[in-house]
Amino acid sequence: MTQVQTVTGSGVLNLRVGEVVEVLSEAEIMATLDERGELDELPFMPEMLAFCGRRLTVHKVAYKLCDTISRTGMRRMERAVHLTGARCDGQAHGGCQTACLMYWKEAWLKRVDPGAPAATAPAASGESAESGASAASGGSGGLAAGRRLLPILEVAARKEPGPDGEERFSCQATELLRAAPTCLPLKDVRQYVTDVRTGNAGTFFALRALLVGLFNRFQDRSGRVLPSWLQIKGGLRWGFVRGRLVGATPSVTLDLQPGELVRIKSKEEIVETLNQDLLNRGMGFEEEMSRYCGQTARVLSRVDRCIDERTGRMLQMKTACIVLEGIVCAGAYTVSCPREFIPFWREIWLERVEEPA
Repeated sequence: MTQVQTVTGSGVLNLRVGEVVEVLSEAEIMATLDERGELDELPFMPEMLAFCGRRLTVHKVAYKLCDTISRTGMRRMERAVHLTGARCDGQAHGGCQTACLMYWKEAWLKRVDPGAPAATAPAASGESAESGASAASGGSGGLAAGRRLLPILEVAARKEPGPDGEERFSCQATELLRAAPTCLPLKDVRQYVTDVRTGNAGTFFALRALLVGLFNRFQDRSGRVLPSWLQIKGGLRWGFVRGRLVGATPSVTLDLQPGELVRIKSKEEIVETLNQDLLNRGMGFEEEMSRYCGQTARVLSRVDRCIDERTGRMLQMKTACIVLEGIVCAGAYTVSCPREFIPFWREIWLERVEEPA
């Protein structure tokens, strides 16, 4: 594998939400990566090459994240942001449809004046101007944008095969525990100040997230030590979602298609479809999702594959799930986590509605 120089700890920009940045060129980014295509244990993925030379707005400052692999709570990330419109399309990872917001180290970016003319990004070696323009637009030819760096990143996008030879993937989501090895305690009040200072959240939102976090901590502990009659709402976490089914869970086939208008059913209707682990045929319904119950939204896409963050395996869904436009995990019940996961919805949790006149 080609060796590349590692430059750690550079690119201190102290970015805030709303600032305009430009993604560095392939050559500049390559100079920051180690032989695995990583900086501070965070992979630079092939899907990110399409954004080289583009100007984007800081969407969130990614200084913390919720651990969805080992469930240890919040973790601390150093010098990284999420950029508006920069979600992973899964092109280099088996067509994964999770659409994660990608992490961008500040060392891969530069702050720019929004009014200044954009510089023309140089095409990669051997790349035509036409293919370079296609990559800059984020089109399907984006992987061709970095032919020198691409082989390193493509190799790094695969883990060792499973015992049965099954293909396994490596991406930012599967490697987040390495990239963010330090836990961020709920009691560290500096994180809520940082939420407001960086623009990640308003004062009320940050305060509510803290109070919800404290309540959930109390509920988790009270459920272990208090008798049921002393517990608040049976020890449920905020959002108060309790599955009621034992055994198989029901399904409904609506064959929803992108563009259709749907209403998310009430929480009372949805909990009737969940088992005691808050699952419907293996798909989880989390408390954060209950915030959207009763709202209408359009179907964005149907999802039938995603990478398991714990193992890197590609999970093939027996029944496609639905992604809704504008519906993301806002972190209201998860200590203002800025990851903004896109929830997957079972069709049984949705209902078609008529288009407005």
